Amino acid sequence: MPFSIVQGDITKQRVGAIVNAANTGLLMGGGVCGAIFRAAGERELQAACDKLAPIQTGEAVITPGFALPANYVIHTAGPVWQGGSHGEEALLGSCYRESLRLAEENGVGSIAFPLISSGIYGYPRRAALDVAENAIRDYLSESESDIDVRLVLLSVD
Repeated sequence: MPFSIVQGDITKQRVGAIVNAANTGLLMGGGVCGAIFRAAGERELQAACDKLAPIQTGEAVITPGFALPANYVIHTAGPVWQGGSHGEEALLGSCYRESLRLAEENGVGSIAFPLISSGIYGYPRRAALDVAENAIRDYLSESESDIDVRLVLLSVD
């Protein structure tokens, strides 16, 4: 159950699944979400998402990866930062746990996550990283899975 933090472009990761920091409507957005849609094939990925939408914050769903080097895209809706007293930490942790659970259920051997909610959703980057690391490590220690997990940061600062 290796876990690593790497710098790179999530759309170029050769893994079983990449995670999309989605909106609850599963619509193509900006940032990492827009990059994933463009790399996968906007029309195909949107058609697959339309069949699964909407989702709740903290939930995850899975679609094919289409033109991506990953077999699947796991879409999870992270929380919008509202100061930290509106359950954001629990919701963000749920994004990672639910994505990992869905990956396991679908036989995915490797998964790449972006730093969910740390872009336009305004979650403070250091706090988002702490939640990600804790949720992933806790899941891996409690699971029988030997899934390879990468947290892919566009820049490390």
